Amino acid sequence: MKETTREGSIHSHVSSTHSEKRLSRSNPLDYYGKISVEAMALPQIGPKRQGGDVEKGPASKGPPPGMPPGFDPSQFPDGGLEAWMVIAGGFCCLFCSFGWINCIGVFQDYYQSHQLAHLSPSTIAWITSLETFMMFAGGPVIGKLYDNYGPRHLLITGTILHVFGLMMTSISYKYYQFILAQGIVSPIGASMIFYPALSTAMTWFFKRRALALGVIASGSSFGGVIFPIMVEQLVPQVGFGWTMRICAFLILCMMIIANLTVHSRTPPNPRPLVLMEFVRPLKELPFALITLGSLFFFFGMFLPINYIILQAMRDGMSARLAGYLVPILNGVSLFGRIIPGYVADKVGRFNVMVTMCFFTGIIVLALWMPAASNAPIILFTALYGFGSGAFISMSPSLIAQVSDVRQIGVRTGTLYAIISVAALVSNPIGGALVVGMKGSYVGLQVFCGVMCLAGGAMMLAARIVVGGTSLKKKV
Repeated sequence: MKETTREGSIHSHVSSTHSEKRLSRSNPLDYYGKISVEAMALPQIGPKRQGGDVEKGPASKGPPPGMPPGFDPSQFPDGGLEAWMVIAGGFCCLFCSFGWINCIGVFQDYYQSHQLAHLSPSTIAWITSLETFMMFAGGPVIGKLYDNYGPRHLLITGTILHVFGLMMTSISYKYYQFILAQGIVSPIGASMIFYPALSTAMTWFFKRRALALGVIASGSSFGGVIFPIMVEQLVPQVGFGWTMRICAFLILCMMIIANLTVHSRTPPNPRPLVLMEFVRPLKELPFALITLGSLFFFFGMFLPINYIILQAMRDGMSARLAGYLVPILNGVSLFGRIIPGYVADKVGRFNVMVTMCFFTGIIVLALWMPAASNAPIILFTALYGFGSGAFISMSPSLIAQVSDVRQIGVRTGTLYAIISVAALVSNPIGGALVVGMKGSYVGLQVFCGVMCLAGGAMMLAARIVVGGTSLKKKV
């Protein structure tokens, strides 16, 4: 009788294990989603079982059966000096990469009135659009390199390329030279800095992941405040060339700190390159909807950043005051990157993302379109910075929520590579709309607002797929 019971128990355990394997193969999201929900309910499984317990059974010696290494929530430090030093280094990375990209509006205005005054706004916009595109488009390749080899070599190479590109921009005076130096070389380096910072942070935090990513993303806000002011103030004093060199030297100093502090908690996971790795995540409905929502949102996101100065000056704002609009936008986005992330860890990341996407689209249509004087333009700039800042910090945490942490580099890279298409064409589309409407920005504003709302709708669909239709549920 005892032998029979034992055999039945073994058979039950084997069946359960096979069932879990089938679940993970048929739909990895279901399997890891199940683990994630259970982990959130019992976040302290590991540490509290040291020494064993009569009721709880023997001490835990690793992740629960079937859970991939590094995914067990009890293994994530979620704090401590080493983890927060990684976040500090990530802050420096985004200061130098996305922070630099956030000041593209300054260059659009400067080139139109100086070196490239003979070209149309739409043509000049290809420089800044290509800059944004190249930073995001390298995501799959850089993500794969990160998963295979870790962040160290990527950060070193990215630092060299980013600084070299800006140094070459400082001596450029022809359109093709700006395209090569500022539009290609510099952003490839920025891309190698941007992705490892986000992916590394996700290996150190689980319960407080959205907050940690928000702190890292706030680095881009600081960069977006400091770089435009530096350019505005230094160009009249030392000229364009030395202004670019000074910015490059600042980036070099910040990246020295980043190279000393940023490292992954999990070891590299070398695997051969399989092209389907980049396509397979799109077969999962939540990931596909998040990607589509991000694509729509990106079509609108950079338009105010790139054109707010020109639109404000057309409506009578002084050039001196208009020059501070981009720093204001990026300064307020600091709070948009941190506060929503903190709230998201409490009430649900999808819930906060959906809210902020709709908020951003609404203020574009309801506030920016009718704005025709200094006060409403400045108010819109600040509110838009808050709303768009939340999107930047929240999107990686959504990907992490529906993904295996061992594949976070490839999956994040796939997302950003797809949305880089929107970053590439949105500014030239905006310029063409302005020219087509004979200098009016209404067409650009409508396009921007509708794209942000469409992004919010796709995020809402992803939220329903992941957590259902209950508004009270933390998703």
